[in-house]
Amino acid sequence: MRQLRARLQDKLLNHLFFLDHSDPRFIVSRRYEVECLDLVHKAIVLHLEGEYVLSERLLRRCMRLAAQCDFTAYEEQAAHKLLSIYAEQQQQTKYEQLNHTILKLRQIIGYEQEAEMLFFEVQMGAEETVAKRHRIIAKLPAYLARLEELYRLAPTFGIYNALYRVRLVDAGLAGRYQDIIRETAQADSMLAAGVINARRFDQRLNNFMNIYAHLRGRQPQEGLKLAGEFAETIHPTSSNWFYFYEHYVLLALHAGEYEQAHRLLQVAHKNPSFGKLRPAALERWELLEAYTELMLPLEQVSLKRRNQLAVFAALTVPEYSRDKRGYNVAILVFQLVHYLQQRLLEPVLVRLERLRKYQQRHLREAATLRSRTFLRLLLLLPEADFDPARLAKRGQPLLRTLQQAALTGDADAEVEIIPYEDLWQLVMRVLRQGTPE
Repeated sequence: MRQLRARLQDKLLNHLFFLDHSDPRFIVSRRYEVECLDLVHKAIVLHLEGEYVLSERLLRRCMRLAAQCDFTAYEEQAAHKLLSIYAEQQQQTKYEQLNHTILKLRQIIGYEQEAEMLFFEVQMGAEETVAKRHRIIAKLPAYLARLEELYRLAPTFGIYNALYRVRLVDAGLAGRYQDIIRETAQADSMLAAGVINARRFDQRLNNFMNIYAHLRGRQPQEGLKLAGEFAETIHPTSSNWFYFYEHYVLLALHAGEYEQAHRLLQVAHKNPSFGKLRPAALERWELLEAYTELMLPLEQVSLKRRNQLAVFAALTVPEYSRDKRGYNVAILVFQLVHYLQQRLLEPVLVRLERLRKYQQRHLREAATLRSRTFLRLLLLLPEADFDPARLAKRGQPLLRTLQQAALTGDADAEVEIIPYEDLWQLVMRVLRQGTPE
């Protein structure tokens, strides 16, 4: 069986050579990178077979393509192989000219590798715990200064890309979402002017960061319009397709377009790769769907889904990240509103107590003002005996604070699947229909 599995795997891997990389919904650099690799591979095989003339021709072609696409490492690799051919054939003049070129390429590669490592460190730090994210935030000014210096030394796409992405991470962590919109617009202008390499620049990432900034910057209507335009630019088999659609659904929810959000969820479920998502990603989709159906009229939710939502609401401990940043508040708030709709007093009080403990333990920072204020609003429920009139009066100062709260960065923020103001209005509507018993 092991041998059979190995042979089958080899046959499947052979099909990789026949994949079509020209689809515009893939990252644009994909087709050119694969072409460079193909040329190097063929040239090496020809060299091993003693076909020096044809091998030299392919390597020079690879160098030209790599130079056009700013693939410095592939250009150096092809040049190094070509250098060995000149050495074997005792072609002194060509050898010396090419050796000079290789030395320059290797210096540029050193700059690009340093820039790439700085970006990797930022990327890893931005996905870690709150404490580690704050440590990386403290280092970002120095990293950005060094990346800008490297870009002056060697203005290649590789260094620009590291600088561009670190700028986006820096603005996102700090909550400067308007800066992200400006950065993405500037990248579009540079691309149109030919300043950055059109064969390398990932327009899909630029588009995604644009709509992400509109979502987090409280401009959902404009972001939803842009997401509709960008949706066709991402291939359904791409690993980024689901991440894009998560934000597409969130934009629809923040814009109050709940039926559109429901349709987008159905599109995601129909993607053949949906069942292959990691458990954490599937849990996020479950939560998105739960909130969407929470905002829809009851008659639009099937009986089967109502039963599934009841099971989800009965979870005793959130199955998401227990870090201070994440979906814990979203889960507990969903459970609370679900039981308010069911008019069940005891489960409501249990969730309120969990929210109170979570607020005391994890929502002390200034950047968590929105989440902390919203939980304080919810904690007024038992104090006002679930009376919507008394709640409206007592909650007015907190509601104003919530509406005026500054934007927070990714380093501290809880995810608002539905804006807290809209959730509060939903709570008030539910209570007007009847209080828990």
